Amino acid sequence: MARKRIRSSRFDSCQGGGTSNLPKGLPKGGSNCHADNSGIVRIPGGEALVGTGSPVIAFDGEYPLRRKKILPFWIDATVVTNARFQAFAEATGYRTEAERIGDSFVFANFLPEGARAKEPLAAAPWWLLVEGACWRRVHGPGSENAWNPDHPVVQVTWNDACAFAKWAGGRLPTEAEWEHAARGGLEDVRFPWGDRAPDDKKFFPCNVWQGRFPETDLGLDGFAGIAPARSFAPNSFGLYNMVGNVWEWTSQPFKVRSLKKRAASLHASKKGFKLVKGGSFLCHASYCFRYRIAARSGTSPDSSTSHQGFRLVYDRQAGRGPGGRSEI
Repeated sequence: MARKRIRSSRFDSCQGGGTSNLPKGLPKGGSNCHADNSGIVRIPGGEALVGTGSPVIAFDGEYPLRRKKILPFWIDATVVTNARFQAFAEATGYRTEAERIGDSFVFANFLPEGARAKEPLAAAPWWLLVEGACWRRVHGPGSENAWNPDHPVVQVTWNDACAFAKWAGGRLPTEAEWEHAARGGLEDVRFPWGDRAPDDKKFFPCNVWQGRFPETDLGLDGFAGIAPARSFAPNSFGLYNMVGNVWEWTSQPFKVRSLKKRAASLHASKKGFKLVKGGSFLCHASYCFRYRIAARSGTSPDSSTSHQGFRLVYDRQAGRGPGGRSEI
């Protein structure tokens, strides 16, 4: 979902917790940045699995399964919430790219009455560019009541996530870190709980679409739309919603290491895109079976949608802040 770019080099680095690239006036990261009680989890280092030996969408670069050594790190147990992002915005005066541009992408089924949609995406007409949509009004003007402090913050670009990460003293995860954390100590499995796939009948371990996409989400998992950041059972590491609910930004570019012409042609337009992981509440096996650990997709760094969020990793343990945030 590429859009008119307003990128700034100030927000282009997510590879560390430093503060040298922060916009002028943003406070340095510190204990006050950890303002909620979601907790962080220490993830052991060692040999991480990346990819899979049983790809489903091979041309996305899911294959092959490979091993990569990583250092221990800490990771948010949940994606960043509205409450936590609000603390950042209030402390710094930061305005997201959607707020500065004046519009963002909204799933058509949630469009409030009276909201002004500019244009649908030609390849996916269920996505509408809506004036006034942003993280405070995720579906556009008239959707203020949909805002919940415990929900994942959405309508944030990769650049917005980087600005938050610098303030919070963290960074976005690499693909290897994200997959290592999502597996929770398991081997080459499809999902954080194992290999059994969610369905439309009895098994609802995460927040994805049930029913015919894009017409009707039956909400059999308890949610027709976004769910709170801390919902469904966590994986063995204590991490919530590593698949489903909202896509998660990573620090890396989206690249597919394939010499096959089909893969190259399918992704030719994604130069400069960032890698996203995990899938969302809009995913269904019939349409977007990417709510799997090894699944991958790419999004332009200045795009924001109502199903895109992020979580942070840290290279050292966070201290206990005024809000009680600490390692768990």
